[in-house]
Amino acid sequence: MTIPVRIDEALYVAAKNEAQAEHRTIAGQIEFWAKVGRAALDNPDLPVSFIAESLISMAEPRNQATPFVPRSKTN
Repeated sequence: MTIPVRIDEALYVAAKNEAQAEHRTIAGQIEFWAKVGRAALDNPDLPVSFIAESLISMAEPRNQATPFVPRSKTN
């Protein structure tokens, strides 16, 4: 379901620019920012960059994920 929402023009322009760089739609970019913001409020001890990267990672298809290798196994 989609619902029209009024936003400030400056926010729209910022979302448009960021969406293009991140290969998202403008709506998708705003949704991503909202998810990051919500997760940041729910987890104030975590850095926002960690939250954003975690959300991006969770959205990746599992068959394209890089397997985790503990550092102790790489030496």
